[in-house]
Amino acid sequence: MPPWAMAIVGYLLGSIPTGVIVARARGIDLRKVGSGNIGATNVARALGRKMGVLVLLLDAIKGLVAVLVASRLGTNGPWLAGVGFAAVVGHIFPVWLKLRGGKGAATSVGVLIGLVPVAGAAAGLTYLTVYAKTRTSSLGSLSGAIAALIAAPFATASRELLALVVVMFVTIVLSHRENIRRLARGQENRV
Repeated sequence: MPPWAMAIVGYLLGSIPTGVIVARARGIDLRKVGSGNIGATNVARALGRKMGVLVLLLDAIKGLVAVLVASRLGTNGPWLAGVGFAAVVGHIFPVWLKLRGGKGAATSVGVLIGLVPVAGAAAGLTYLTVYAKTRTSSLGSLSGAIAALIAAPFATASRELLALVVVMFVTIVLSHRENIRRLARGQENRV
């Protein structure tokens, strides 16, 4: 399969709206409750912690699957990093939901676990630690993105993968703009 086609597959995998699917199975339109976001945090608010964890894992798995399948089919170098980023973009801008998706943190962790496992583990563990202490998912996500950025240079020498980590960091920060403003005002919601 041509690398550009794998990037499209990565986008389509990333755009699977797992939060919406799980909530709809329970009779809830996730976009009309809580923050309206389709990610794990809003699922946890609407359906409880167990469903939130399920969506968190599913969102990470779709990023991981995208890069593992691409790698298995011979995609490498910048194209493999592109497939990973396409999965994250798919989660944030899903074609099925008029380009209104989640914030991309869990899918980014899945991509990183597949491509730069140390950075992915650092991001995931940092998220869990910060979230457990603060009950603030956005703070955990942003802290995890910083941890991945710090860990990546120690885990890989690949310029493409280092660039991917930087681009994903910027993407996570941009997708959390409103959360950052609320954090600065001390008004961010806890779960």
